[in-house]
Amino acid sequence: MKTIYRGGTILIVLALLVALSSVASAQVEATGKLKEVLDRGKLLCGVNGTVPGFSFLNPDTGEMAGFDADFCKALAAAIFGEATAENVEYVPLTAAERFTALQAGQIDVLIRNTTYTFSRDTDLKAEFGPVTFYDSQELMVRNDLGVTTIDDLDGASICTLTGTTTELNITDQMTSRGFAFELIPLETSADTMSAFEAGRCDALTSDKSQLAGLRSASNDPSQYTILNDVLSKEPLTPAWLEGDAQWGNVVRWVVYATMQAEEYGITQANVAELAANPPKPEIARFVGSEAEGSLGSFIGLSPDFAVNVIKAVGNYGEIYDRHITPIGIVREGTLNAQWRDGGLIFAPAWR
Repeated sequence: MKTIYRGGTILIVLALLVALSSVASAQVEATGKLKEVLDRGKLLCGVNGTVPGFSFLNPDTGEMAGFDADFCKALAAAIFGEATAENVEYVPLTAAERFTALQAGQIDVLIRNTTYTFSRDTDLKAEFGPVTFYDSQELMVRNDLGVTTIDDLDGASICTLTGTTTELNITDQMTSRGFAFELIPLETSADTMSAFEAGRCDALTSDKSQLAGLRSASNDPSQYTILNDVLSKEPLTPAWLEGDAQWGNVVRWVVYATMQAEEYGITQANVAELAANPPKPEIARFVGSEAEGSLGSFIGLSPDFAVNVIKAVGNYGEIYDRHITPIGIVREGTLNAQWRDGGLIFAPAWR
């Protein structure tokens, strides 16, 4: 490429660069769903509400708790500066209700152990964010049944959630084996577990995360075994209505903030100190220091939105250890480990 040194040309180029720099550093105005949420003063977050570990009413506090609930809190903290009972409302939804509620505008975002699929992305007009949990569909049985694999379930009755990917997956698995089976579809996760414990079905199938959560809350978890058969891949992600790029960016980068914080070693305990005195340029950029500019301004959020997220819920590892580890799903050696540890938890470059 030939470089032409002409004073006028150089001045024009410099002027353009200055103009572009000014645009990039300006605070983007909140529009669409983000403005709606700000004007309302509250985030409406669709959750399951009945799965221990992911979203359920804590019997001690009466508040919604769990892995999914924490991502609702993270989003509220990014938008409002903190997550409080006043600015985030959890909307419990069945599997059959969730996408109707999203399309009708009854919720702003769906963070409800929901699998990212082709048809949901296209036919249901939903957009999906980063995978927060790499899951798989599996089967749980009572120990006294003597079952060790799906191949022992010819003629079995199987409880499942209606309106989910699990119905199709288990049907495919049993049909391909030429097995006779009875599928018992139920409305809620709690209903499936109640029916399973009452002996209405020989096995219960769902995402492993749900099975582990339901088992952990049963009267005697030692009575039940989750089989090793992996029936499908189930990447769980937040979802929102397509057509609002700014809102999508907000949800997406709030999730990534929890992942990037873990990579940087930023925790709920040290985030305030690191925000006040960032030791490296990349940390300064993450916390939104004036010296490094405000990435948050690109999506209509405050410079310190990531700091507010971590103050509210901690980093990804802290969220996982608080809610998923206690229900018996180890992180080490799984896809839900950090990318440096052989997993797939990975945030794009924070710059």
